Amino acid sequence: MISRRSALSAVSLLAASAMFLGLQACSTMSAKPKSVVDVMSSNPELSTVTDLLRKSGLEPVLSAVGPFTVFAPSNDAFKAVPAKTMQNLATNPAALKDVLTFHVAPGKLDAAGITNTSVTTVQGAKLALSKTGGYVTVEDGLVIKADQAAANGVVHVIDRVLTPPKKK
Repeated sequence: MISRRSALSAVSLLAASAMFLGLQACSTMSAKPKSVVDVMSSNPELSTVTDLLRKSGLEPVLSAVGPFTVFAPSNDAFKAVPAKTMQNLATNPAALKDVLTFHVAPGKLDAAGITNTSVTTVQGAKLALSKTGGYVTVEDGLVIKADQAAANGVVHVIDRVLTPPKKK
């Protein structure tokens, strides 16, 4: 038989648990869904591309409804870009936007759904996608971390900074 004291302890424990879970649910429901920009900002390995998005003025665009697929170069990918090229991008806003928007495709492309095809980027040029086994490549870049979900799309971390084709 359960003692009165044990029953009261159990009821108190259940009430405290219910209150805690209720508060957790309320805080989860009020949290703003993360955009692709928020997802990139929360990843320290993407600080360079996030900073460049802010400098280019593209942050509000990629925080909008979407959906977007972002092939985000890692910080290591930017370290491999020649200093002269990075300096040119820093002083040429149009070139910076061209490079950054070449990494963004309209729509949501999860890694499982990627096939050997090409997609038109926000920049306007075609981007070659390929999948072999479990590996996904974007142009000559390898997806090193796939499917970082966002409310307005998905982010895939890649190991290269992609260069858009020269405009004719």
